[in-house]
Amino acid sequence: MQPEPDGLGEINVKFLFGVDFVLYRAHGDDLYISVHFPSKPDTFEIPHIGQIATCWSRHIAVQSLTKWFQRKTMMTILIIAYLGGVLTILSPCILPILPFVFARTGGPFARSTLPMLAGMAASFALVATLAALGGSWAVRANEYGRLAAVMLLAAFGVSLLSPRVAYVLARPVVDLGNRLTTSAGSARSAPATASSLVLGAATGLLWAPCAGPILGLVLTGAALQGANFETTFLLFAYAAGAATSLAVALLVGGKVFAVMKRSLGVGERIRQCLGAAVLAGLAAIALGLDTGVLTQLSYASTVSFEQAVLDRFHERPAAGAPSKVAKRPFRSELPAESRAPALNGAVEWLNSAPLTNEQLRGKVVLVNFWTYSCINCIRTIPYVRAWAEKYKDKGLVVVGVHTPEFAFEKRIDNVRQALGGFNIGYPVAIDNDYRIWRAFENSYWPAHYLIDAKGEIRYHQFGEGNYPQTEKAIQDLLREAGSETAASAPVVPDAKGAEVGPDMGNIGSGETYLGYRRASNFASPEGLQADATYHYSFAKPNLNEWGLSGTWTVGAQQATLTQPGGGIAYRFSARDLHLVLGPGAAGKPIRFRVTIDGKDPGNDRGSDIDASGNGTVTATKLYQLVRQSADVAVRNFEIRFLDRGVEAFAFTFG
Repeated sequence: MQPEPDGLGEINVKFLFGVDFVLYRAHGDDLYISVHFPSKPDTFEIPHIGQIATCWSRHIAVQSLTKWFQRKTMMTILIIAYLGGVLTILSPCILPILPFVFARTGGPFARSTLPMLAGMAASFALVATLAALGGSWAVRANEYGRLAAVMLLAAFGVSLLSPRVAYVLARPVVDLGNRLTTSAGSARSAPATASSLVLGAATGLLWAPCAGPILGLVLTGAALQGANFETTFLLFAYAAGAATSLAVALLVGGKVFAVMKRSLGVGERIRQCLGAAVLAGLAAIALGLDTGVLTQLSYASTVSFEQAVLDRFHERPAAGAPSKVAKRPFRSELPAESRAPALNGAVEWLNSAPLTNEQLRGKVVLVNFWTYSCINCIRTIPYVRAWAEKYKDKGLVVVGVHTPEFAFEKRIDNVRQALGGFNIGYPVAIDNDYRIWRAFENSYWPAHYLIDAKGEIRYHQFGEGNYPQTEKAIQDLLREAGSETAASAPVVPDAKGAEVGPDMGNIGSGETYLGYRRASNFASPEGLQADATYHYSFAKPNLNEWGLSGTWTVGAQQATLTQPGGGIAYRFSARDLHLVLGPGAAGKPIRFRVTIDGKDPGNDRGSDIDASGNGTVTATKLYQLVRQSADVAVRNFEIRFLDRGVEAFAFTFG
């Protein structure tokens, strides 16, 4: 079974020929790769390496490359590379060097043609190794690799589009090759073998800039191995294959050359069309978007012939033996809703350094919009916390986006204290300016957005609930990203106090604000006096009505007690009653006592008071004051404050 990734770092690089790699380490020395090829939906296998599936629009996970450097595996790859080089005789990129090759047909094969082809193979392998070096650096350059690859694609696209530009880009290499060619041609005193060898080196230099998309398969292997002796040897095997096919062409004679010119007469037009398509896709890449048109191009190549070669070298398992071929890649049925916005604009990050979309590419990301005094948000925290723990080693990253509802929730110290109280260890962005909120066009607390490994929003949940469905979506997107995440039972979170889910069948009361901006159902006979210090008195409230007693100043968001002894009353119907309270500007603890129907709460007490109803406001947060232990009934709640200065914001129920 494929091990799970251990999070040692995904690196995303867009390679020269439109191949999109996501490389990451797994347990031990195993290497995994997610590959996106711009080709038709075929599947081909590389023995001992795994299965690479080509597709139009998704990343495919490939099984482990555990024994990549073992001799048997390397020998197989070298043979494949050699045969791939042989097939270049059918590629348009062979035409420019044919005049140099056929110029040596008049001499002896061993002293003229063979040294020339050997020199060509050696010089080409040297130049192509530099390209593999660039690919290795791009893989290690993390975010800079994408930019470097875009620049490389731009040069590649322009050279395909315009022969004149291609000539300008290749001119330094061409000039060097011409000098070598001239030198070889004038060395009449040198042996014919040395002259042919130098001419072959010059031909290889001229060939390198136009070696084109036929190298896609070989450079995939080179990119995976990195730049080293084996990379050069692999590329030399490819060049030797090309030299072999050219040698056969020399022996066959001019008829082969004539047939090739007729069959590939539209090669330049194809190059121009490919160049235009590559440049059209670069605009999206430069803006940080996923590949669109570019990844759906099908380059003119010898794919079907390469498939036949790979099929020939694939080891067939013995009858009854377990198959070594990777499973068919999993594709979730979750639709792509939109491109995920950037997580820019947070005033601060807690529990981690700032995270960017590029850093999260290759991961499945759960973005959780919340605010710490919201009861609906609080009740989702145990699930989000459990998912973060359960799937952290399988590729899931949870990002909390704390977007405040009340002014006190903008205080970062308050949020930091809340994270400790809720035991939240995943990254949290402080979105005090609502920039991330607006980027997601969000309107809900809480709201969950699931982003796949390619940066697309694939699932959302507004409000609490639907936890099994959300976890199933997490599992699906992790499997799609290549994780061996098996379907499992939903988490059973360790919820306590206000975190416990609501008794939805018995909630007869709704959220009630005490600030005049959104206040409703106020029952004190004096009426609500905005921004004024006023003495209030209780009246007998009806269901879902509330009132004040004592001296209060009612502001836009909260009611502030200015003298000790004041209270709040509410007639409600729900299992749980919560009240958001704060100690006010002074920050001193404020004592209070709760009664239910005029009596001590006893077994109906909430988690923030004792059985006698005593409690203390020590921080601005949600306090659970009532949890009915028996059948839910309509109750009269009253809270009296022994100290002045308390701020009361909102009632919520569960």
